[in-house]
Amino acid sequence: MSRTSGAARLLGMRWRTVALLAAGAGVALLIAANAHLVYVAFQSQPDCVPHAKSAGEPGALRAARSAC
Repeated sequence: MSRTSGAARLLGMRWRTVALLAAGAGVALLIAANAHLVYVAFQSQPDCVPHAKSAGEPGALRAARSAC
């Protein structure tokens, strides 16, 4: 076995480690972003806004199921 093959093997292992760490960091970032999105969705409760209560008013939108 020559020195170059050992060095090449070590360099290949380093690239593999760097690639695995980068992939793991990317997955961790996606999980954190999704967790933050779910947290914000549950914490933000919008106030009631005026809307049409009955059908038939032209140009007015109404909620399918009004919460207030």
